[in-house]
This record gives sequence, structure tokens and C-alpha cells, in this order.
Amino acid sequence: MLTDDNLAEIGKVLNAARLAAVKYKKLTGKPLGITGEIAEFEAARILGLKLTEARHEGFDGWRGSERIQIKGRVLGPDAKRGQRLGTIRLDKEWDSVVLVLMNEDFRPLQIYESEREAIEKVLKAPGSKSRNERGQMSVSKFKSIGRLVWEAGDGRSG
Repeated sequence: MLTDDNLAEIGKVLNAARLAAVKYKKLTGKPLGITGEIAEFEAARILGLKLTEARHEGFDGWRGSERIQIKGRVLGPDAKRGQRLGTIRLDKEWDSVVLVLMNEDFRPLQIYESEREAIEKVLKAPGSKSRNERGQMSVSKFKSIGRLVWEAGDGRSG
């Protein structure tokens, strides 16, 4: 669990993982698959969230009594246009979704947040199989319905 006592130690482990993921991608062209874990850690560190235990169903952290899903995306120079978030399941309990956008070195650039009502409206809108059946939306759509809560270098913390 992420606590003030182990925050620095977890940060050291994740820094080593970031370096390994960057090197792995350069060698293989494939992602290592640690984006979600880094996004959760960075959202907790930057926004002061408390994380759930591993593999918790529905949400990843809390802010007071608010249940928050955390999503992450790496947006490097070769990022595909129309990149999508992972599945957002409307049948689970959560109050908002936080999206951590990172550079190719897995360093956070921006964090957006959107409330459940706005997300449900988009996911239930007719016309898209990826939205309606898979609970997915593009990063650009999420940004348009969410609000920027943190940006690298601006000193804001939520």
C-alpha cells in the first residue's frame, strides 16, 4: 500500500521500472506493460489519492469517500492518433476517472479528471461499438469532457 513511509522507496522501484520499460521498447518495439501501475502511483503521489489493494474491482483509489478509477496513457512522438483509454465499466462502483498522460519516459505530463455522469453520457451515446460495447473512448474525447487537474511544471496539485 502507498503510504508516506514507503512513497520514496516505491518511487525508486518505479524509476528502475521506467528505465527498463524504455529500454525494452527501444529493443523490441513493444511496451513492457507497466503504464497502469505507474499511472496509479503518479496519480496518488501528485493528487494525494489513497490507492486500493491490487486488483480491486471498479476503482483504484480514494479521495475522501470518492472512488476513483485511474487510467494511464503514454503519448510519445510516435503515438497513434485516436488512442483510446482502457475499458471503463459502467456496471462497477466508481465516482470519477483520472487520466494520467505521460511522455515516452513514463513521466507525467498532464492529469485530467472526469465525473461519472459525463462519462456515462459519452459511453451510452448511440453509434459506436467501442463506446457502447467495450466501454472505451479516445483520449481526446476524455480530455474534452474532463478537466485538467494537474500539468507538469505548473505547480498545481489538484
